[in-house]
Amino acid sequence: MARIVVGMSGGVDSSVAAYLLTQQGHEVIGMFMRNWHDESVTLHDECPWIEDSNDALLVAEALGIPFHVIDLSAEYKRRIVDYMFAEYERGRTPNPDVLCNREIKFDVFLQAAMRLGADFVATGHYCQKDSIEKDGKTVYRLLAGADPNKDQSYFLCQLNQEQLSKALFPIGHLHKKEVRAIAEREGLVTANKKDSQGLCFVGKIKLPEFLQQKLQPKKGKVIEIPADAPAFASNEQATALDALCASYVFSEEMGEPVGEHIGAHYFTVGQRKGLGIGGKEKPLFVLSVDTEKNIVYVGQGDDHPGLYRKGLFVRADELHWVREDLRMQPGESRSYMARIRYRQPLMPAELHMHEAGLYVTFHKPVRGITPGQFVAWYEGNELLGSGVIHA
Repeated sequence: MARIVVGMSGGVDSSVAAYLLTQQGHEVIGMFMRNWHDESVTLHDECPWIEDSNDALLVAEALGIPFHVIDLSAEYKRRIVDYMFAEYERGRTPNPDVLCNREIKFDVFLQAAMRLGADFVATGHYCQKDSIEKDGKTVYRLLAGADPNKDQSYFLCQLNQEQLSKALFPIGHLHKKEVRAIAEREGLVTANKKDSQGLCFVGKIKLPEFLQQKLQPKKGKVIEIPADAPAFASNEQATALDALCASYVFSEEMGEPVGEHIGAHYFTVGQRKGLGIGGKEKPLFVLSVDTEKNIVYVGQGDDHPGLYRKGLFVRADELHWVREDLRMQPGESRSYMARIRYRQPLMPAELHMHEAGLYVTFHKPVRGITPGQFVAWYEGNELLGSGVIHA
């Protein structure tokens, strides 16, 4: 049997993951990550870390396993928070949960577990893995969770083969209701605990206050772009594929000022709340942000054509393959299923590999393609790779 360190968050999923591993006869160690110390921007009633840590401890005691708290706040600030600030400053919207899995849970945390003599690290993710033999080598596959409503493979889209080799997902074959039923049957204190939301092992944050720690408020114009505006300009590019995958380029001349904002870097494509502008026939949605000119472009209604595009681009240096053996070569095109956000239904897509990077085109226009987020592509229920959306 193996020695396994379980990342216990104080929630029901990681609690049941730890329980199942003990039932399989493994030597299990529970470990809680403390990633954040600034309480001023955390919503206490949403995810109080002390309560979560205590719940994780109670579960560990009930299971009869050792329990540790590890402070990873310095690494978390450097690898996640500083990256978030930099991305928002550039007008991009990062996905800290994807980064937390790549940089913290399956890197810094994994290293700490290895120092305890662990063979594997386990988490409460709703995803699965298996392995195949190819050309005499073991290749690990990242698979969707059995529960289609909770599949979290997208959040693990940046893991590599080495990380996957050490990862276990004990609840990936279960549905959420089955996980809660197990916890209730075993009398675990987390059985009926509400799922936490927000930053990985941090909780829900007040994003404006969080960003204002480093990104200063700066008033600017909100420009409304009419739905029947002339064709939205795209960056001057060399090919039709470039034009299809380029971000829309808006200008002040294309619309009318309808209000002010406190900083373009606080907003993201597709955002509805936080604009504070009323009196319109339909709700306003953010179409684009220009952090250089400090302008937020908006449009009325979630059917505004400026919210929809048929393609995106991933730079070569921001491209990642979970399955390195399937990496595409320049000039190659393939058909896969893809998504650009968690829980979005998979959509048919064409991937076109060029020297500069990867072009992803969809069969139908997609709402809210957001620079800084991740696109991930699948074959069947296997996640093959991902990349940061550049445009």
